[in-house]
Amino acid sequence: MNKRAIPTIREKNRIIGNIVDALIRRQGFLLLGHQNPDDDCIASLVAFALLAGKFNKPSSIYLGKPIHEHFQYLLNICQYNAIPALYEGNPVPGPLDTIVLCDTPKPDMIEASGEIAELLRNPKLLKVEIDHHLGADSAYFGDRGYRLVTEASSTSELIGQILLRLRRRSRLLARFNIQDLVSRNIVLAVLTGIVGDSRMGVLLKSSRERRYYRLFSSLFNELLAQKTVRQSNFSDMSQVFQEIQKLSLSEERCFRFFLRRKRFSVHIGYVVLGPQETERLYRQFDRDTVVSTARAIADELAEQSGRLGLACYCDPPEQSGLIQFRLRRSQRYKEYDLRKVLERFGIENGGGHEGAIGFRLKPDEVQDLDEYVDRLIEGIEEELP
Repeated sequence: MNKRAIPTIREKNRIIGNIVDALIRRQGFLLLGHQNPDDDCIASLVAFALLAGKFNKPSSIYLGKPIHEHFQYLLNICQYNAIPALYEGNPVPGPLDTIVLCDTPKPDMIEASGEIAELLRNPKLLKVEIDHHLGADSAYFGDRGYRLVTEASSTSELIGQILLRLRRRSRLLARFNIQDLVSRNIVLAVLTGIVGDSRMGVLLKSSRERRYYRLFSSLFNELLAQKTVRQSNFSDMSQVFQEIQKLSLSEERCFRFFLRRKRFSVHIGYVVLGPQETERLYRQFDRDTVVSTARAIADELAEQSGRLGLACYCDPPEQSGLIQFRLRRSQRYKEYDLRKVLERFGIENGGGHEGAIGFRLKPDEVQDLDEYVDRLIEGIEEELP
């Protein structure tokens, strides 16, 4: 079948609801795009991967070949959010039960290795499709009910619509402890696709496309400006992009700040930043940078130790004051379900999946942070097979 616009708002909302349900229930996502990917293709892959991460679901992006350096800031976002960017010869990490195809007019244009081509033929994998290409030279890839394929300025705009719909579901966000759904990095990815695919609106054809372009570009540009430098006024989108790309250097410095403090037990690599060190951290870096870097550090230490990686830091008192923990499992180590840690230590404010969890404690629950972490690590080491 050639791709056609979704005929009704009701049907479109049903499909978005199915995709959100997949984010809730599925366990691992592989994101694919088209050969020789452009701005919108790469940006939509990154945006969806970040969205999956909000629900503590691992995802990886297959690029196949190295991409243009123009997109390096998007790859930096992946690196500091522990999203693997895969190239030819890289194995696809598990667990995997869902394939998401973005911005690709028809299946024979998919960038895929031999291993991925085999996965595409697996009927047990759910196939989700998000795309704005319609017309004669197009064909569906996704399973029925999971094809968010319709008119839009870009595929990134469609992911932006999923984000805006999710913002209204406060109970669902609370259930997954998602405190910052529309983060700076996800806004940047969406905005990159919206303005890139349309060349800042020049290539839009219909009045509907122009109307939605103005709506989404202004909304996401405003969000990005707020989350980037709150004291600055941006006169156009190009200034926002120039500012945000500078922040990749900030993330690198934040990564080194954490990594200089790494320690190892027998099977666990860990970093613990108490209130004073965290205060120093927040004087240099904003919240988005600290949160994404903590996830990346836990992932990095898991790979270095061969088993598990733990990152611990404290939120500033003016935010929540909570002590935050990120625990991740190495891709090579599958023998231990990290959710058992929550059960063993009676932790209620936390969640995740078998390979990655996050949890948080109130300061009055922890009299001595270093002592608590020592007991935590000792208890985990006793359980590891």
